Amino acid sequence: MELVAAFVVLFVLVGMAALVLTVVGMWRVFTKADKPGWGVLIPIYNTVLMLEIVGRPIWWIILMFIPFVNLVISIIVVLDMAKVFGKGSGFGVGLLFLPFIFYPILGLGDAQYIGPGSAAVLEV
Repeated sequence: MELVAAFVVLFVLVGMAALVLTVVGMWRVFTKADKPGWGVLIPIYNTVLMLEIVGRPIWWIILMFIPFVNLVISIIVVLDMAKVFGKGSGFGVGLLFLPFIFYPILGLGDAQYIGPGSAAVLEV
């Protein structure tokens, strides 16, 4: 029984550490894009800010409430997030599957926000 309790405590601590790393990284990503960092803490508002950062229409927030469509929209937004910071699709996949590693790299690293219009120019 003690082993199960220890495992649960360890699992919770690792989960909290991953959450803190993701929040810190996203906070810095938001501030690099001239958005309020505290916006990462507010549900729905943080999605609105992400849509603004990547240059997608704000009405896409409605699509986030539709099952399965929200998965597609989330993938598009995360891949766009990598592009507006000058990173490739591989980095975007990292943001999608390992946000507690890749958002701190993006936010605390030397990546600069280039904006959605500039990201389209980089693809050419």
